[in-house]
Amino acid sequence: MAADGLTPVFSALADPTRRDMVARLADGDATVSQLAEPYRMTLQAVYKHLRVLEDAGLVSRPPGPQPRSVRLEVATFDLMDAWTERYRRRAEQRHRRLDAVLAQMEGDEHGQDHRDDHRGRSATTGHPDDA
Repeated sequence: MAADGLTPVFSALADPTRRDMVARLADGDATVSQLAEPYRMTLQAVYKHLRVLEDAGLVSRPPGPQPRSVRLEVATFDLMDAWTERYRRRAEQRHRRLDAVLAQMEGDEHGQDHRDDHRGRSATTGHPDDA
């Protein structure tokens, strides 16, 4: 599945009911009836949500007689993880560069303040208590 193949995955996960179904399936396989229990919708509506998740490759139902368990497809989550990880690493690199620049600026600022303390005093002028 190419990056463009992730479009149906992210589209399917845009719906809060489908995200909730995925979250519940992360705890273990479930039948459609079990998945339908907490929702105030018809079984037909639950099947429509499952069809979207199946078409996106997020869940599967093995062929066979009813009741069939719905299960998550780990391979699709691995693809999503690889895609998001690439951009997370890029963002972390940008933040590390920014942190380095800020640390350098802070170090320069402290160095500048320290130099300013010495610039205002001449070598021949001592402290009044030294006189």
